[in-house]
Amino acid sequence: MIEQTMLIAGEAAKAGNGATFERRNPLDGSVATRAPAATPEDAVRAVEAAHKAFPAWAALGPTERRQMLMKASQALEAKAEAFAAAMAAETGASGLWAGFNVHLAASMLLEAASLTTQINGQIIPSDVPGSIAMAVRQPAGVVLGIAPWNAPVILGVRAIATPLACGNTVVLKGSELCPATHGLIIEALQEGGLPPGVVNFVTNAPDDAGAVVEAMVAHPAVRRVNFTGSTRVGRIIGQTCAKYLKPAVLELGGKAPFLVLDDADIDAAVAGCTFGAFANSGQICMSTERIIVDEAVADDFLAKLVARAKALPLGDPRQGPVVLGSVVDMATVERANRLIDDALAQGARLLCGGKATDTLMPATLIDGVTPAMAIFREETFAPVKAIVRVRGEEEAIAMANDNEFGLASAVYTRDTARGWRVAARIEAGICHVNGPTVHDEAQMPFGGVKHSGYGHFGGQAGIDAFTDTRWITMQTAPRHYPF
Repeated sequence: MIEQTMLIAGEAAKAGNGATFERRNPLDGSVATRAPAATPEDAVRAVEAAHKAFPAWAALGPTERRQMLMKASQALEAKAEAFAAAMAAETGASGLWAGFNVHLAASMLLEAASLTTQINGQIIPSDVPGSIAMAVRQPAGVVLGIAPWNAPVILGVRAIATPLACGNTVVLKGSELCPATHGLIIEALQEGGLPPGVVNFVTNAPDDAGAVVEAMVAHPAVRRVNFTGSTRVGRIIGQTCAKYLKPAVLELGGKAPFLVLDDADIDAAVAGCTFGAFANSGQICMSTERIIVDEAVADDFLAKLVARAKALPLGDPRQGPVVLGSVVDMATVERANRLIDDALAQGARLLCGGKATDTLMPATLIDGVTPAMAIFREETFAPVKAIVRVRGEEEAIAMANDNEFGLASAVYTRDTARGWRVAARIEAGICHVNGPTVHDEAQMPFGGVKHSGYGHFGGQAGIDAFTDTRWITMQTAPRHYPF
């Protein structure tokens, strides 16, 4: 068991009242982590520490910020084994998924380091003689990052890396489901040499989340909020931010469509679908959720996909290498079982896998899904996937767009021009032609539309999100006034 602490003003901290909460392993119920159950007052202390550290950090030159972020990237990669152990214990994640998380998160810190000299402004022509008009980007202030458990290293780093590069100070609110995993990120940043108060870390018991978050959002020093998680909670965060007029980036749920057109390279599509559907047991916002396949190639495609799905290693990630580890909790199992029952009762067919009795869920494929079935619309967030057969490109696009979510998507076709045309018509913030729905790179603009949220992380989009634009003029010649 890990005894986790918070970090406030550069010092390890417990909850002011000494309260703690436990995170248990989803497979056997053993205590994985005991962490502080912060009060709203503790959260405010973290915000005020970040506010105190802000002027000096914002004034620091880009080279010094870059060097610290690069050191933090190296420190994070050096903790790969610790991350794998923490993720297996707290969320049941496989070692393969933990390694991917660490690799991409380290790249995100390097990308953030490169952004320190990319915070550019504009010279804007003015009608006033002798006036130099500029649009200048400046750090916003304290940024609150709220990260989830499912890709904990990637999303924890994403919540704070670009804000730091832009000269902001941050508070990371760790997930109640993986406080030790998120704590390792904070350790890496401290080892990078960031001054006290630049990065702060708060953990809270699940029942206290609302009060803790609102206390931080309400604080005048918090100028930006970013949240990655469910659409249900995202609505609450968005409403809270609106109440206090705080700009937010919300990256929420998804129901990613994976389109296999009649001219697709079947083997390539099967490989991309297998990865996109079953990485981290389908517990990724970008996970392939709806496999939309043209009837002309459906039988060939599904025969190969089922064979691949059945062969995926399933087991306790603490016992050895697996692809499918444990899902995060029994609530996930119960939700997926309900969706399976509903689909089969309405005429769908089970191709492989099926209902589970514990958190080791097999790869499950359900054929013959229609829009009337709950699994067509609701996120499974599990290795349970809906197959929708269509006739032709137009029906494939219509099925892809018949959903409230719009985060990731994919289309497979040998005709790249066709793929581009189809991608342009899919209502999603991200579309990959001949690539899986699960794909992330630190420099890319990542975000969704519809109920998948608003705003973008990554590259220039991240700079835009976490800086303020100011209009500044300088009068260099005498100015005439009408009176």
